[in-house]
Amino acid sequence: MTAEVVLDGESLTPADVVAVARSGATVTVAETARERIRESRERVESVLDSGEAVYGVTTGFGDLVDERIPHADLDDLQRNLLRSHAAAVGRELTTAEVRAMLVTRANTLAKGYSGIRESVVDLLVAMLDAGVHPVVPSRGSLGASGDLAPLAHMSLVLIGEGEAEVGGDRLPGDEALDAAGLEPVTLRAKEGLALINGTQLTVGVAALLLTDAERLVTVADIAGALTTEVTLSSTVPSHEAITAVRPHAGQAASARNVRRLTADSDVVESHRNCDRVQDAYAMRCLPQVHGAVRDAVAHLREAVEVELNSATDNPLVFPREAVGDRASGSDSAGVLSGGNFHGAVLAMRLDYLTNALTELAAISERRTDRMLNPNLQEPHLPPFLTERSGVRSGYMIAQYTAAALLNECRSFGRPSMDNTPVSGNQEDHVSMSAQSAYLARNAARNAAAILGVELCCGAQAADFVDDALELGVGSAEAYDAVRAVVPKLTTDRPVHEDIEAAGALVESPAFTERVAAALDEELE
Repeated sequence: MTAEVVLDGESLTPADVVAVARSGATVTVAETARERIRESRERVESVLDSGEAVYGVTTGFGDLVDERIPHADLDDLQRNLLRSHAAAVGRELTTAEVRAMLVTRANTLAKGYSGIRESVVDLLVAMLDAGVHPVVPSRGSLGASGDLAPLAHMSLVLIGEGEAEVGGDRLPGDEALDAAGLEPVTLRAKEGLALINGTQLTVGVAALLLTDAERLVTVADIAGALTTEVTLSSTVPSHEAITAVRPHAGQAASARNVRRLTADSDVVESHRNCDRVQDAYAMRCLPQVHGAVRDAVAHLREAVEVELNSATDNPLVFPREAVGDRASGSDSAGVLSGGNFHGAVLAMRLDYLTNALTELAAISERRTDRMLNPNLQEPHLPPFLTERSGVRSGYMIAQYTAAALLNECRSFGRPSMDNTPVSGNQEDHVSMSAQSAYLARNAARNAAAILGVELCCGAQAADFVDDALELGVGSAEAYDAVRAVVPKLTTDRPVHEDIEAAGALVESPAFTERVAAALDEELE
């Protein structure tokens, strides 16, 4: 994991966001970015000197766009903007989510189109490195004009207001900064707007979610491969000849994983010439369904990688020669109002991901049922994977939990399809991208638990396979990893502990790393 992340406004990756948000990587600002930041601020100063009316610099905001602000009140305008827009409520963002928001906002400011001073960007970075984490309620963003309300809560701490956590203590903003040896800033013209007008909550959460979703699909391949073996299903549907004539990238990747995981399997060889002609779709169409999920995740990655290195506030400040006469500003600065803060490009793909993760969970739940269900099981498996079934219920109710979580995923709305006009109807079409990010994250958590149930049942079913038959190299390692945290079910016990332990395994990068290490090659 990266120990230091350098912000230049051009090269921030989802992995960098994870390194800063979850692993505490330090952050610095590239000198090239500093030069752009300084030049952009000089352009704003030239606009102020010109006396021209420029949105957000010398005017009010939203429906108050026509209100001209006296020069003496410009600093108050920026401070009041943060105060008035800090209107979020509900669950507070996690530390990782806050850190993701801080680093992504600092990076977009480093592009040099926001007109903010270098000292403000430096304070954002210093807060990250000192562990000063603003308290940010999660509800209130419409995803246009960006994630205003949550970003306002984050930004209040920079001026010594709001609240922040530092060293395990929750303190007023000024005290939190002081505890870390930092001082608040006094915002100047446009700086408050530059801090809050953008998609950094959405893209920060999406970057974290992206890495989790990519891991989930790999875990699903592992769980599916184990289930394929213990149900005596065929690995032929993952044959490279099948994927070659329908060459979707995701399908090919999942098929390769299944082939690697089940390599050298005695179990697969033991029934190569059995009487079963075809397996049920949950087994046979694993590469196609998992592959489609992979493609959905890749579609989100494409947008996140671009958005992380985009200027998403409004207005944007350009060199005059770059924009010509169709801009307000000054002789050296062209200020353009637009809509780069609109989160539709993320919201739609996040909703797509929610759909995809729901399908990943759905096919996993169906595979679990084929291991447990007395009407569908292979003869070597006892009902609900327990000896003395009837007296014992085994993993019967674990499938109920999977079904409940799957139903919840299916009940999630699609926020990007909704719209509620605000700000006197000036902001009449919004993206709801933050809600899309939260629901996709919830779908990922549910899918992780459902895959945990499948792994519990897969390991249990493996214990009823002929002892003389070895699992595939990868499947055997997955079995051992599960058994390290979930003991064999020999009598009824509260299985919520099994599900929680397996779910934690699914969510840990160590699980896929361990299985890949046993294969001596990367899983996709």
